[in-house]
Amino acid sequence: MTSPIVTAFFDPATNTISYIVTDPETRRAAVIDPVLDFDVGAGSFRTDSAKKLLSVAAIDRLRIVWVLETHVHADHISAAPFIAAHSGARIGISERVKQVQRQFIPTFGGGDLNPDGKVFDHLFADEETFKIGALEVRVLHTPGHTPACATYVIGDAAFVGDTLFMPDFGTARADFPGGDARTLYRSIRRILDLPPETRLFVGHDYKAPGREDFAWETTVATEREHNVHVRDGISEQSFVRLREARDATLAPPRLLYPSIQMNMRAGQLPPPDEHGQRYLRIPVNAVPQ
Repeated sequence: MTSPIVTAFFDPATNTISYIVTDPETRRAAVIDPVLDFDVGAGSFRTDSAKKLLSVAAIDRLRIVWVLETHVHADHISAAPFIAAHSGARIGISERVKQVQRQFIPTFGGGDLNPDGKVFDHLFADEETFKIGALEVRVLHTPGHTPACATYVIGDAAFVGDTLFMPDFGTARADFPGGDARTLYRSIRRILDLPPETRLFVGHDYKAPGREDFAWETTVATEREHNVHVRDGISEQSFVRLREARDATLAPPRLLYPSIQMNMRAGQLPPPDEHGQRYLRIPVNAVPQ
């Protein structure tokens, strides 16, 4: 099985890991889940993190052909438009992003946005395949954390987004609108049905208690044996009880509102008002306490 070259970039502000995935034969590459730096207090953006990815790609003489989103992130803003503008790459996400758009357009007064997903360049169907150079990519819909979560299986590697974390930390929350713990369990078991040697690359790491370093690479075999939430032998019902109880203790992500507003627009800001000013809305009492 082909083994892609994987380069990881850890963003300490949001505990996000972005990836460059490269076909060693053609030097074609994809960027997965790039981060746009956002100072929420100042309402200002920077592109330092995204520029690091582009710099590495330039040094390694890579041609970035895709920017792949594992889902509509609720804890960081996507730098997909910046990467695409500087590389010519296409931006792709699960076709179920339309469900997320329908969910949140009323919340944020997004009358400018049609819930058809067309702000993205391509919407992936479940089990769809495409190429990064000579590498074949298989798209698995893995909802539960959000309705539009997808896992990208690329050679002997799979990029699981927020669906599954390192074995000592467990799994993603499932309490966002459209999320569901039972669906999440079934999606994870689908990932864990991949060959045991498959390398898994997670979307976040929060350094479980007792671990000194951040980490983002594991394997199917390791997750099946050691994951504290969904290792082999843990039933669906047990997982649902555990996940729902844990979710009830979690606060909303700090960047929840700006992230969803922009990420459902493929990383773009809402349109300007009549004075040319752009705004991100804060809906009042939109998240149940």
